[in-house]
Amino acid sequence: MLLSCGDALIDFLPSKTADGREALTPAVGGSCLNIAIGSARLDVPTGFVGGISTDTFGRMIADHAAESGVDLSRATRSNRQATLAFARVTGTETQYAFYDADTASRNWTYRRDAVALDGITCLHTGSTTLVHDKGAAETLALIEDARPNVTISLDPNCRPNLVRDEDAYRARMLAFCGKADIVKMSDVDFAYLFGDEAYAARAEALMSGGASLVVITRGNDGACAWHRKTGPIAAEAPVVNVVDTIGAGDSFQAALLAALHRLGRIARPRLGDVSAAELTRALSFACKCAAFTCTRPGADPPRSRELPADYW
Repeated sequence: MLLSCGDALIDFLPSKTADGREALTPAVGGSCLNIAIGSARLDVPTGFVGGISTDTFGRMIADHAAESGVDLSRATRSNRQATLAFARVTGTETQYAFYDADTASRNWTYRRDAVALDGITCLHTGSTTLVHDKGAAETLALIEDARPNVTISLDPNCRPNLVRDEDAYRARMLAFCGKADIVKMSDVDFAYLFGDEAYAARAEALMSGGASLVVITRGNDGACAWHRKTGPIAAEAPVVNVVDTIGAGDSFQAALLAALHRLGRIARPRLGDVSAAELTRALSFACKCAAFTCTRPGADPPRSRELPADYW
């Protein structure tokens, strides 16, 4: 099973009323929940761990996850309110305003007895959960317990508007990268964390620090990856009619993990021996799933039955 730990929230997405006025439509989101939903829809046994409210929005989150086949038995339900994020699309980027004080997600606490790790092959984390001290500390405790037997996947999915101390945040992300086997980030995240540094140089540094696989997504330009044994690999992004890009990065990560699972390469020893052909196939599949997600509004990753046969 794949386990995704982190944020679960409600996105309010820009829309239009029948008479053309601006409106906001609620949709279930949160990077780590999106990744759990994306991988479950691709037929990977997947669970989610984190805080989910019992309020109206929390019930929306739980129902949506359950309908996609995500196991919520490790999640913590509380009567604290759900996190809300208001989205605004500018060009190819989506900007968010978060309302996250004293929420169920923000106040999640790792309890070893409530998070069974037996049967977990990969643990994914990242995004807003790692911005705040408490969320980062609780997630780190889970990672430390899981690392001896579980592949660790990280997508920083940076949210600069939530960061108060940029130097401390960058140091924290580097520390989490040092705990991860798979590090994926967008080109925008990379620029925020590492400035003008060359991708290859940073990938080599991350692999020297313990990562087996480093992936950079580049929007319309596809994705590139570095692996200890295969060297650099690139995959193109399909040309599609883009409705919005919300959830595209999460869909990519879910599909990448699903592809590695399908290839039998998700466990740490097997990941270390992945071939160039296998990695190319996984990257290509992830790019296609991300592009598919861009063809419809919101974070709505594809189900296996929706994908053309040639995607895999």
